[in-house]
Parts: sequence; structure tokens; C-alpha cells
Amino acid sequence: MSRTQWGSRLGFILASAGATVGLGSIWKFPYVTAMNGGGAFLLIYLLLTFTLGIALLLAEIAIGRAAACGAVSAFARLGSRRWKLVGYAGVLCGFLVFSFYSVVGGWTLGYLLRALDGRVMSNDPAALARLFGDYVSNPFESLLTHALFTGLTLLVVMCGVQKGIERAGKVLMPLLFLLMLGLIARSLTLPGAEAGVAALLTPDFSKVTPGMLVEALGLAFFSLSVGAGCMIAYGSYLGRDAKLAGAALWVTGLTTLTSVLAGLMIFPAIYAFGLDPQAGPGLTYMTMPVVFNHLPFGQGLAAAFFLLLLMAALTSSVSLLELVAVFPIDEWGVGRRKATLLICLLVFCAGVPAALSFGPLAGWKLFGRNVFELMDYTASNILLPLGGIGTACFAGWVIWPTMRAELKLPSALASGVRFIYCWAAPILIGLVLVYNI
Repeated sequence: MSRTQWGSRLGFILASAGATVGLGSIWKFPYVTAMNGGGAFLLIYLLLTFTLGIALLLAEIAIGRAAACGAVSAFARLGSRRWKLVGYAGVLCGFLVFSFYSVVGGWTLGYLLRALDGRVMSNDPAALARLFGDYVSNPFESLLTHALFTGLTLLVVMCGVQKGIERAGKVLMPLLFLLMLGLIARSLTLPGAEAGVAALLTPDFSKVTPGMLVEALGLAFFSLSVGAGCMIAYGSYLGRDAKLAGAALWVTGLTTLTSVLAGLMIFPAIYAFGLDPQAGPGLTYMTMPVVFNHLPFGQGLAAAFFLLLLMAALTSSVSLLELVAVFPIDEWGVGRRKATLLICLLVFCAGVPAALSFGPLAGWKLFGRNVFELMDYTASNILLPLGGIGTACFAGWVIWPTMRAELKLPSALASGVRFIYCWAAPILIGLVLVYNI
């Protein structure tokens, strides 16, 4: 039976960019850049992304297209059964990430509703911190929004590649960029906004340290969602006439552009009001509402901001569900609707302890981490790097002739790309793995 294909090259690019653009692109990248030398970090990150990062992205897409199946089946079909372990690690990683990511997506959905009714509008960060703490510790609300976000993801993926994933990418990604550009325009007009732009873009080479280089390496590899196998699943729906290098360049460019635009959206506003540019939920749920409360039409801007976050979370969760669901579809012949429904039920159940980690299960800790943090640490710091190393070695050592044929590499580039797969990527990702552990 022939495999479903993307309806257009644009559809693949937008869906893939949606997979790589997540909440981390909006709340983590700007903070990490500003705290690690601004423009100096950005230059190093761009260099690594458009060499090592894009090489791994190309590897996953090429493996998917060559095998025409998801990660687990692809490694076995192109290599041998023992290489399935890399695919299994990716699927497990995707499952864990989706389980806790849907909890965070649920928080974003909840805050969108709170922005619409005005509950997040406050000048007091301490009051907003209490609001956030009360929300995430409330078991009913956390589980309800976790279920709703998982259900939204299910609806998209259940509709299939063209009618679900591709259509969602074509709608959500342009809307995300429009909302972001609108918020940037408002942010840059604030008095004192230039300090935020300077913090983000002005090079400070005194902050170039080994730790900063490892931080840039980690972002370069994993901001493109390589290591879990999401792009293997997406690549499996590409036709033979698609030019992989051009598509990967577009995906990488859009992902990087989104991260930089997120910085231009957030940092000028943060610095204009003298607030703490912390990363993560603190920035998103406790700091940005203070900014919006100072602005005309602040409630509408807050709603637009949380809608933007929700769309970024949804496009990423769609790729995670596809990664995991394609396993029973390919391996056991399960229908798409049944597979996606089953996986979402399992994800919801696995996400319940994560959703309750800040409430009833706050005291359950292992190695000093609650369930949510443990799932995040295991997936992000162990499984994802191991998947990246395995994918690079597989591409360079096991199926290099297939890779070269898929990528249509000229002789001048082939040796350099193979060096990345065989040596540079495994060694450098290994450094990131050891550093983060």
C-alpha cells in the first residue's frame, strides 16, 4: 500500500517548522542568548545551527524518506533489527515529552482563558506568582486543561497528514508570525526598549566560555527537534521529487527566525519596565502579564500573546503525537484513528502525575526532582542526546551510500557532511550529554 504524502512542499516546510518551533523557542532562547553574551552567543549559535544542526535535520528527513516509515521501522529497514533501539529511544522520548508538554500546553490554554476574562492583568509580580502557583497546584484545573490540550492535538493528527497536520501548519504558522510581528511592533515602541534589543543582540565576547559554547551546541542540536525522530516521521511522507537540502534550509531558517523574533518581542518590553528577564514559566506567566497591564489594550495583547504560545505548543505536540502514533501504524498495522486515540489516552494517563507534581504529588521526588522535572530531565538530557548520537552514527557509518543518494551531495560537500555524522556530531552531542548530566 502506497504511503500518504504531503500535499505540497510548502505544507511540509510549515508543518516541520511548526514541529521545531515550540515554547522553548519563545521563553528559553531569548533568555539564554541575552545571558550568554547576546550577539556573540547568537553568532555562535547560528554557525552551529547551520552546520551541525541542519546536518542532523537532513539525516532524519533523509532516513524517513528512504525508508518510507517511522523511526523504529526505518532503522530496521535501512540497517538491522538491533538499530531499532535508536528508534525505540526516540519513541520513548517523544512519549515522555508529549506527556509533560501537554501539561504545559494546558497551562497556556488556561492562561489564554484567564487573559480573556482579565484575571491575569496585574501590576504585582508577587500576586501573579500566587495566581500561577494556585493554578498549577489545583488538580482539577491542571488535569482538565491537560486533557483539553491533548484532545486538541488528537483532533489534528487523527485527520491525517494532508487534512490534519499539513492544514494545521499552513494555518497556525502564518498566524503565529503575524501575531508575533504585531507584538514586536508594539514592544519596540516602548520607552527604554532599546536596552532590551541591546541585551539580545550586542556582542559581548567576554562571556564566551566553555559552558556558553556547550549551551550553544545544545540549542543548535535540539532547537531543531533532532534526536527523537519527529523528522523521520515527517520525512517519510515526502515524495521522491522533493529537494531535501532546500527544504531543510527553509525549516532551519524559519525556526531560527522565530527564536530571534521572540527575543525582539519579549526583551524590549521586559527591559522597558525594568522587570526580571527570567526564563521559563516565570517569564511567561508571571512577568509578561505585568508588561501587558501597563499598555493600552493590554488585555487584548495578553490574549494574543497566550494564543501565540498555544499555537507554538500545539504545532510541536502534533509532531510528537505523530512520532509516537506512527509506531503502531507501521509496526502492527493499526489504523490511524485507533492509534492516535490509544496513544493520547496513554499520554493523558502518563501526564497525570506530571500535572499533579505541583499539587497533591509535590512531595514525590526522586534525586531532588518531582515527577514533571524527572520526565523532562530524562527525555531532554538523556534520551534526546542518545538519539542524536545514534542517528548521526547510523547516517555516517551504516547507510552513508543511501544518505549521499538521498541528499544528492556533490563530492566537494560529501566528505565534510560525512565527517559531521561520523565524528563531529557524536563527539559534540556527547559533550552536551555529559555536561547536562
